[in-house]
Amino acid sequence: MGVKGLQYFMERFCPESCVTVNLQEMAREHVSKTSSSPTLVVDGMACLRHWYSCKDWVCGGQWKEYMSILRRWVETFTSAGIHLVFFFDGMVEENKRHEWVKRRRRVNGEVSRIFRHIKLHGEQPAKDLFNLPSGLATFTRFALRTLGQEVFCSVQEADYEIASYARRHGCMGILGQDSDFIIYDSVNYFSVAKLHLDRLTTVQYDRKRLCRAIGLDRYQLPLLACLLGNDVVPEERMYVIRNNAMEAYRKSSHPGAPQGHVVFAVSQYVNSLWGKEKEQTGIIPPALKLPAPDRTLLEKGICSYLLSGPEAHPLDAQPPIHPILKKDLNPEILKACRGKHVSAESFMVYNVLCEGVLECSNSLEDEEDHQLLPQALVFKSCRQHIYALLLLSGHYDGSVEPPAIREWFVYPGNSLKEPDMVLPVPLDIPGEQPSLELLWFGSGPDISTIRLMTFLSIFDCQEFAELYGVIEDFLLAALCLTTYIALQVPSFCSEDVDAYLSQAVCLRLKSLQDLQQIKLPFLCSRAVQMGSLYVRGLSYLLGANCASGGPLPNDAFMPWQSFDGRLFHSKYLLAHGSTDQMLLLEKNESSVALFLQLKKKLIEVCKKKNRVLQSQPRADGLEKSHRTCYEDHCTDGGDNWQDMGETSVGGWRRERDHINFRYSRANPHRGGRGGSQYSHPTSSRRRPSRGRYQRNPRWCQPSAPGS
Repeated sequence: MGVKGLQYFMERFCPESCVTVNLQEMAREHVSKTSSSPTLVVDGMACLRHWYSCKDWVCGGQWKEYMSILRRWVETFTSAGIHLVFFFDGMVEENKRHEWVKRRRRVNGEVSRIFRHIKLHGEQPAKDLFNLPSGLATFTRFALRTLGQEVFCSVQEADYEIASYARRHGCMGILGQDSDFIIYDSVNYFSVAKLHLDRLTTVQYDRKRLCRAIGLDRYQLPLLACLLGNDVVPEERMYVIRNNAMEAYRKSSHPGAPQGHVVFAVSQYVNSLWGKEKEQTGIIPPALKLPAPDRTLLEKGICSYLLSGPEAHPLDAQPPIHPILKKDLNPEILKACRGKHVSAESFMVYNVLCEGVLECSNSLEDEEDHQLLPQALVFKSCRQHIYALLLLSGHYDGSVEPPAIREWFVYPGNSLKEPDMVLPVPLDIPGEQPSLELLWFGSGPDISTIRLMTFLSIFDCQEFAELYGVIEDFLLAALCLTTYIALQVPSFCSEDVDAYLSQAVCLRLKSLQDLQQIKLPFLCSRAVQMGSLYVRGLSYLLGANCASGGPLPNDAFMPWQSFDGRLFHSKYLLAHGSTDQMLLLEKNESSVALFLQLKKKLIEVCKKKNRVLQSQPRADGLEKSHRTCYEDHCTDGGDNWQDMGETSVGGWRRERDHINFRYSRANPHRGGRGGSQYSHPTSSRRRPSRGRYQRNPRWCQPSAPGS
């Protein structure tokens, strides 16, 4: 988020430091001065809200349309002769965890308002409640790589790595939306929020002009930033200093100065801390008297802005290793893990293996829905298997307690005061669990089969191995994900399966224009959550694939291959409206045949695990006016609804029964905090013990030892 209020101050009170520039002209100037290719380092996280300009966002994401937007964006810069390098956050630094948690809690409130609006009005909320589709940052990294772009994933603070990379490589500038880039002694900083793509103009926040306006040297900017408040130094910690500085500023020469002049006031105070010669004497001037804790925090904040020299690039730093792995981890595993993470070719693996922590931001989940589990709990079982694959690989003999992963996952009922400690659960496969060395570096005719079976075992879907090469990879991924959800979520019904599978089958025949023309008579809150659940699930399939050595191409797990939010929502409404399968599959015989093949395999696997899918058409959260609207659309044709086939809501019924969800507890001797491996109560898989899991009034993490 950067320095509190700094960019607003520059725009409002120091307009001379905000310069409108043409990036193509600056690129030409860069070439003439340096004889090198003009490179823009792009803060990918800051661009997400500007890239995702699709009309629909609440249904789970319009991913094909999003890909076309990214392609057009990249091509615009490429045609102007500008080379792009993208950086994305690869982790959350612990000294910024408090800010991360604060933002997640704020977004929780917005998510609640989104669902209230949907249930009241049956439509997408206005832009003031805009929420990025789940997994957008993760999948954007892979999308840009697909477009041939150079992409990096950070191993420490992404802003720091961006500023360091740009300075070390003499880049033309940084494109982002974070006032920290004004503080770093790096290259020019351009605003993505003020970018006009059609003419490649934007605003440059000029630190030299800022320094002239506030009377500071550039080396004093880090202290100014920390006194104003940033992600390292909370705003409230330096309140007294700012307040005193403002009083002195008003008394000295600016009586009645508005509060917006706080940057002028603090700059005047910072300037007074050094002598007339402004000789730098340490990180913090001796004249600044602070309690020891505040001084330590301030030093940490200032150091976060001091860029390393050319010989000490942050990407070259050796990452920490899980303590239990220090003796036994193959250096080649660590090298490969880190390399794929940095080059944005992997997901989850580095964070688990090297950091021992995993975080997941907000998802569109209705905390008032008592029947759909939060995604954090739905996919906990597969995460535990991934942890086991990474952490209990070969060298673990069970003589000591396995390492627990610290999970910072946002879901209803989780206060985020501390992480959930989640233990790995070994895969249920014949013989010994394959080692990472075998999965990642092994060769031979049988290795591909071992990788595929390991991947499928993470989701208890080993039976689908016979479909490998028979159906397209992305359909195998969609089938695996849908089956896993059906096994984990008791309220998942036959109509939900139809909605997931039919949209995956139909999507392959849809053009971007076809998807943009889909019109929905109303939105269903349950379908909104299920759309978000599916996309989150794709990210875990991606993580499992990376951990298993890549039996499938990563492209198979990209949402633009098997998911479109509006298409899924339309299929959900039709499936729960008791639509005939031929109409659900848009009267396409090949689609019907493929759909029936996939559903047959899903039912076989579920039956084998004592999971019987019931027909349970529902209209959760829909008011009478919305059902009437649905009937009108179906009767009158309603744009493309007529093409999809007439439907009726006569068979829809409300379901308000609360279900007592069961979960399985892991072995008591394992200890630890943070929950259990969730499973369907009728699962045939043997568990040591069971308990009862109830949500009232919110989901809470079940506290089972050893999970």
